[in-house]
Formats: sequence, structure tokens, C-alpha cells
Amino acid sequence: MKYIPTIGIECHVQLSTKTKLFSEVDNDARGKEPNSCVSPVDYALPGMLPRLNGEAIKYAVRAGRAMNCEINLESSFDRKHYFYPDSPKGYQITQFYQPIIGAGYVELPSGVRIRIEHAHLEGDAGKLTHFDTYSLVDLNRVDTPLIEIVSRPDIHSAKEAHDYCKELWRLMRFAGVTYGDLYNGNMRFDVNVSLAPEGSKKLGTRAEVKNLNSFRSVERAVEYEISRQAKILDSGEKVIQETRGWNDATGKTTGQRSKEEAKDYRYMPEPDIPPIRLSPDFIAGEIAGLPLMPADYRKKFDGVVASDTLEVLLDYPELMQRLNDISEKYVKAISNLFASVLLAEEKSAEYLNDLPSAKSLMELAEMNMAGELSSTATKEVFLRLFDPQMRGREPKTIAKELGLIQENDMGALEAIVDTVLARPETKKAQQDFKNGEEKVIGFLVGQVMKESKGKANPSSAQKIIREKLK
Repeated sequence: MKYIPTIGIECHVQLSTKTKLFSEVDNDARGKEPNSCVSPVDYALPGMLPRLNGEAIKYAVRAGRAMNCEINLESSFDRKHYFYPDSPKGYQITQFYQPIIGAGYVELPSGVRIRIEHAHLEGDAGKLTHFDTYSLVDLNRVDTPLIEIVSRPDIHSAKEAHDYCKELWRLMRFAGVTYGDLYNGNMRFDVNVSLAPEGSKKLGTRAEVKNLNSFRSVERAVEYEISRQAKILDSGEKVIQETRGWNDATGKTTGQRSKEEAKDYRYMPEPDIPPIRLSPDFIAGEIAGLPLMPADYRKKFDGVVASDTLEVLLDYPELMQRLNDISEKYVKAISNLFASVLLAEEKSAEYLNDLPSAKSLMELAEMNMAGELSSTATKEVFLRLFDPQMRGREPKTIAKELGLIQENDMGALEAIVDTVLARPETKKAQQDFKNGEEKVIGFLVGQVMKESKGKANPSSAQKIIREKLK
């Protein structure tokens, strides 16, 4: 039987505020010792009360707008009751009845829109590290501010799930609300997968795969679940509603526990935090500060930058903001340099932290377009712009120091060509060219380049050779 997969995704986005959601403790625990970024509030010591971080509200508004969502003027916090070893309070402070972010949508590069049901603010749980006979608890992550983004069940393939998660990651980074470090868990994805017979109007029983932290893992986990559930249904058995874990090494999901429903969490209003009431002016002020989003760049650079190149560059918000400062005349050339040269470098991530000025990049592109630099020389000068030892120097200065400026003086080039054509070793190639063998022009140009120590403009040299061998 043929089955139609339906996928819904819950994405947890750690907000990059300086302090945690309910305490004045460092919110960036990357590289820190376990249990070193923790306060009495995080430990849930008796009498310790939460205080809401106002910056998290601002970040939530920006994130919501990036997803084309409604921002609710009034929202409130609730207690979600469960006991996990990495949650000292025994409950999570979240938003259930009145989330801050309402309905919206994320548009994929393909044009498909995935609807957002809502997104809510909440404090994160801690982290468990499991060993053979024991587990260790790290509470650094407790009450890190999160927004949990809940999609509608609009996704119907593993590839679409991958693309949705990646676009969501881009949106959150462009909006400036998260570090977006997947390795360190700044964004995590819970994927709900169900299968229903083709033509059925009722969705199948879903299984939830928890805590995926890469787009590839999302795609592979969905592929595996579709296959696993199809085999169960084909054998006449029923899929169990449960929470499952993903093993990247084996490429399989495994059952962890039965899936809880909302009633199991016994939600109740949070008594220690009053409702949040936002004014339209406050929301408008936060939205006004948002930069261009990926969809804006796709529209702006449509027909200017190849779509596959643009999709590579859209993974880097700072780079796109720099391209936005560059005259359209040079955008294509500079985009290709970033995509094909810089991002292939081992230290590309470090280089992107300190980009050359728009002026320097445009000067480099102009030198290439004017024939002052060959393609190879342009790439070399481009990389030197990121060299700390050459920081602040202009492309023309760097090119001159490296001896890369091409000879474009037609008189000087003609003299070099005459020297090459006068040599006995080029006579046969000259005669072959006159007899119609076009490919030998490359040999003759190569001799000119050698004679000029690589400074001759190849196009100009070829033009002179052709004129002389008519």
C-alpha cells in the first residue's frame, strides 16, 4: 500500500541574550565548565523567585516577525509539570495558554510555505551525559531562554523537512536572535512523523524523534521513520505513539518512552510572573530594527547571482549584509569569489568575522573587469584581503606588491609578441595556426605569458597574435 507521510516539526531556538530567562547569570555556556553558569534560581533553592529577562521579549518579537507571524499583545507564562533529573524545579516555565507569537509561515526557497501554528517562550532544561552505569547532570543550560516554534503538519517529505529546518535556522540568525551553533545545541529539532494510506482524510499515529541537531540528521531520521512505519503498517500492525531517539551512527531511531499528551503535564498559570502586555509601538520598534531576510535577498539578487551560489551564501548573514552594501555592477563577481574561493578555505569561518570593506571588494572587482588582474591573480588578492598582515591595504597596493598587475599597454605587449614570434621554436605553431589549427593559439599565448613573467593580459596578447598571423 502507498502511504502519504505527514511531518510536523517543533524547533527549540536558544536566544542569545546576555543573561538567562529568569536569572542574572551568563547565558553563553559554550566552552564553560559544567555547572559554572548557574544561580540559586536555576538550582530552584527554596524562596528563589524568577525575574523575567526583558531582552528575551524583544528577541521573541523579532523572531516572530522573521517568520511572518502575528505578535500577541498579551501573553503569559505557565508551569508544565514533569520530573527530569536535569530540571531541578520539577516543572518548566513555559507558555501554553497564551504564547507570545501567533500564526505565521516560513517560505522555502522552492516557494512552498510551511505554516507556523505558534511559538512560545520558555526556559530550557539542563543536559544529561550518559555513561554505562551512571549519568552526569550539567545545569548550565537550565532556563536558557528558548522560543519553541511549532509548525503545522504541512511537510510531506524528508527533503522538505531538511529545507524547512535550514530556512528556519537562517531566519533566526538573520534576525540576530541566536548564535545558531547547531553543534552546541543552540537549535534543536523534534520531528513528528506519521503515515496514512493514500486518499485517507485522517492522519496516522505519529512518532516523535527528539533532539536532532543537524539538517542532515532531520532528513535521515524522517527517511528512516517513513520506512519503519510503512513496514509496520504493511504487516498489519499499528504504529505506537511514542518518543524516539535518533542514533546518527546507526542511522536508526529507537523507542524511549510513551508520548505524553498535554493533559499529562498538568499545566497551570505561573504565579510568580505577571502577564506580558506589549504596545503596538513597542512591537513596531523591534520590527523596524530587523535587517533584510533571506527571501528579500532572493528577490533582490534574482537574475544577478546564480541561485545555487546565492543559496550557499545565504548561510552567512554577515556576508549577505556586506553584499548588500556593494554596487549591483560588482555583486556577481564578488559573490562568486566568496562562494568558490573563500568558503573553500579551512579558516573561512574565522575570515567571515572580519570582512573587507565594500569599497575594497568593489575595487578588486573593477581591477578584474578592467583587465588589470587575471582571474587567478584576482583570487590571490581576494584571499590576501583577509590576511591579518595585509589588513587595511587596498587591493591595488597588494597586487603591486605581489607583482600581479597585468600588462595592458598595447605597445609593450606588441613588442613582447614580436619577440616570441621571432623565435625559431614558435615557427611551426605559427604555420599550423595559419593552416587553420586554432588550438595552437594557446601555445603562443603561453609563450607570451612566459616572456612577460605572467604579467601580459592573455586576451590582449591573443588579439595581437591573431592580427600578426593573418
